[in-house]
Amino acid sequence: MTDAYIYDAIRTPRGKGRKDGALHEVTSLRLSALTLNALKDRNDLDGHAVEDVIWGNVTQVGEQGGCLARSAVLASDLDERIPGLSINRFCASGMEAVNLAANQVRAGAGDAYIAGGVEMMGRVAMGSDGAAIAVDPSLAMKVYFVPQGISADIIATEYGFSRDDADALAVESQRRAAAAWEAGRFDKSVITVRDQNGVAILDRDEYMRPGTDMQSLGSLKPSFKEMGEVMPGFDQLALMKYPHLEKIEHIHHAGNSSGIVDGAAAVLIGSKEFGEARGLKPRARIRATAKIGTDPTIMLTGPVPVTEKILADNGMAISDIDLFEVNEAFASVVLRFMQRFDVDHSKVNVNGGSIAMGHPLGATGAIIIGTLLDELERSDKEVGLATLCIASGMGAATIIERV
Repeated sequence: MTDAYIYDAIRTPRGKGRKDGALHEVTSLRLSALTLNALKDRNDLDGHAVEDVIWGNVTQVGEQGGCLARSAVLASDLDERIPGLSINRFCASGMEAVNLAANQVRAGAGDAYIAGGVEMMGRVAMGSDGAAIAVDPSLAMKVYFVPQGISADIIATEYGFSRDDADALAVESQRRAAAAWEAGRFDKSVITVRDQNGVAILDRDEYMRPGTDMQSLGSLKPSFKEMGEVMPGFDQLALMKYPHLEKIEHIHHAGNSSGIVDGAAAVLIGSKEFGEARGLKPRARIRATAKIGTDPTIMLTGPVPVTEKILADNGMAISDIDLFEVNEAFASVVLRFMQRFDVDHSKVNVNGGSIAMGHPLGATGAIIIGTLLDELERSDKEVGLATLCIASGMGAATIIERV
């Protein structure tokens, strides 16, 4: 089997996903094209340089509908002979794009791919696609569907995480993100988004709140308490599924949950021969990929079983991993991961995560792979694992190894 290597990984800064966000006037198509162009220019990808562009985006309606991947290729400076494939594995879409590309290279189905994703959450509202699992009673009732915030609170209740535990993790995420930006740790990967006249629109993650402390978070009301306890009463539905729980403890709020943001990311993946032919040096080998289905009600526990699976499938132990990127969809997701594997927080999300910088759904999986690679290089470590929880009960993971 052919080895698949990462040659480059870039991302845009993440803009606030609302009307006053810096990227709000930039369409999903344009942000995707800008990202593809940046990767093309950095790596001199002239001609029919890659087999395909695999592009993740979650809410595939409106400007993000159709085959956005192909539209982005045509809007970019890439050769029109390069096709495009849009995929949706909810929050892991960007990671699944990378994993799919890597496995295509490993199987010999093309020498190179561009993989990544985009989500303009301020322009295309989350949930506006009317997902069946949320709106079709025949499925929603069968799987005891509850919104993700309720799922995060179920995890906290089930595994004993307090409001202070979640808030402390959020404060540390903000501190680490601010320190990483101050130290220039994202300089290698973050591109500047410019307007049609070349004027910079955004060159830094916009969502961060570096002044966050336990006191400021303590003043926030739980975001999901009312929908759980009052209307439409999702707690009662959850307790039907998990009768051993006396009640759901609502600990999550806007400050310890991932931010709604706009952003895109792209990764260049290829064989050894691809790099040699173009004078490109590989930065890491994609050592393993995995995905798994999980309980669709508690929903967000996926990083645990998918990590167990990827390690077992590849004869590895958790001690073989030097650094972890676990998407901070909600604080309890990361807390549960560290609890299950007894991993010290000093090895997890060392430069902050989605609580501080935001979670552009279709792009985040590719973002955290790039962040992990940068940090492995900066800290002179060898092996890293990136993983995400996924809506409707799934998990995805990627293990990379520096070369």
